Parts: sequence; C-alpha cells; structure tokens
Amino acid sequence: MLHVGRLRVLKEVAYRGSLSAAADVLDYSQSAVSQQISTLEAETGMKLLERHPRGVTLTAAGQTLVGHAEAILSRIDAAELALAAIAGLRGGRLRLASFPTAGATLMPLAIAAFRSSYPDVELTLAEDEPEEIAPRLLAGDFDLALLYEFAGEAPVPEGLGRIELLEDPMYLALPRAHRLTARRRLRLDDLAAEAWVQTSSSSPCARHVVRCCHAAGFEPHVSFESDDYQTVQGLVAAGVGVALIPELALSVVREDIAIRALSPTPPLRRVVAAMPESARLLPAAPAMLAVLQATAAGYESSRAHPAE
Repeated sequence: MLHVGRLRVLKEVAYRGSLSAAADVLDYSQSAVSQQISTLEAETGMKLLERHPRGVTLTAAGQTLVGHAEAILSRIDAAELALAAIAGLRGGRLRLASFPTAGATLMPLAIAAFRSSYPDVELTLAEDEPEEIAPRLLAGDFDLALLYEFAGEAPVPEGLGRIELLEDPMYLALPRAHRLTARRRLRLDDLAAEAWVQTSSSSPCARHVVRCCHAAGFEPHVSFESDDYQTVQGLVAAGVGVALIPELALSVVREDIAIRALSPTPPLRRVVAAMPESARLLPAAPAMLAVLQATAAGYESSRAHPAE
C-alpha cells in the first residue's frame, strides 16, 4: 500500500528537481529523503527517479505516480481543512429532532441563538413523538433530540446520553362556561364525572393522564382523541370534554376555554435533551446542548403560568 507521507516526498522532489532542495523544504536530511524515495520504489517495484550529477528527473513510472499523488494529496488536504472547520464550528451539519410542542417553543429559540454564534454549521430539524424519535436517534439518524418523559414510563433508552432541561406541568382545560371555572384550583378527583379529551390512547401523554386518574380513584371516560393540541382546545371549547394539556402546548390559548392548575401538585413531564455517545465527537452537538440548556433556563425564569 502506498504511504501518503512518501508520496508527499516524491511530489516535492519532482517539483524541486533535486533531493537536497526537497529536503530543505520538508526540513528533512537529504539521506532521509533518499531513503523515503528508495522505500517508495520498493513498494511500487519500479524505478521512479533518474539520478544525475546536478539533480534528478522522473521516470515514466515516476511521472504517472506524481500525477496521481497530486490528486490524492489535494483531496487529503481538503479533507483536513473540512475537518478543521467542523472542529472550529465553521462548517459541518447537525441533525436535530424534537417533539411538536418543544419544536414550536424551545427549539426555534435555540436554533436562532445557535445560528447567530455558528452561522456556518448546517442545521436540520425533524419533528415526531419521542417514541418515534428515540429509536432513530439510537440508529444514528439524528445527532441530538428533545424528548419528554413521564414518571412510570420507560426512560430514555440505554445508549443515549440524557440531560434534563425542564419540567413541563400539565394544566386542566375547561370550557369557559363550565361550572368548575369559578374555582381557582381543582383536584383531579373533582373531574371524575367529566368526559375527557386526550391524545391518542397509545401516546405517553394519554397513558399518563389515565394513570393519574386511576391514582385519583376513577376511570376517565374519553370522548374524543386528537394528537393536535389546538384540536384538543377546540373540542374543549365546544363543551365535549375537559383535557390535561402540557404548558408547552399552551403558548396560544383560546379565549373560549379556561385553564386551571391542579392541586396539590400537577401531573408533569420532564423535557430532556438526548444524544448518542457518538454525537459527542461532533463539536456542534455539545455546543447546541449548551444553547438548549440556556434556552430552557431562560424559559423557566420567564415562564408565565397559563392558569387564570
């Protein structure tokens, strides 16, 4: 196999026309340059140089090899420059994923902050639910993702690094004219007789709502399901049920519904950033993680609780 370092030596000898001139440029001894050429000739099994009293010339084999060496070394130099740019966050790509409500609130702020600091890093963003994102993150489809967890649900899969960013409490949504809107705080068991609107029954949010209702001593009667929280708000406004909605999904609240906090503590989900161990080798991934942590801290410090 041809050695890249020896190809560089041959190229310099060809350009300079002598072993001594190449040695000066490479900061080698002349004997070291001669040894490199001899080793390269042994590797190829062909004579590459004709030695003369006042220098050297390339043989036909030497000319052919130098032509290829120029292309090879040019590609290697370009690769080294590209890697240096990535290491300095002056290039490269970072593949992000997020669940929808964080994708509409936290992630845009983080992306804007990251791009202002590292404009040459290409960012992509995919959106899906955590149970769909996590396997793809493990498979290497993404470098960094926002997921959420509930108590009692499986944590972030093994093989993914996990950093908790914030807690996302769930609030009760009621029709504006509902009799319970007169109360500032409610307990979950106050809603045992209500019809419920929730996300699809297989979703982590729906499973958590059901677990919470069971803990409060009742089985919720689910009248409608939708994985779009604006649709959930619309169904609540129409009076067909009540719903538990995460705070991140309440950045826009309809005027015809009321939002109340649950006592003594609300159900909540934990928003986490996750990435495979391999992503830590990408300088952009830890940089984005730091931006997400700052974004989450800013959100928590300025959060306006939606309960009236």
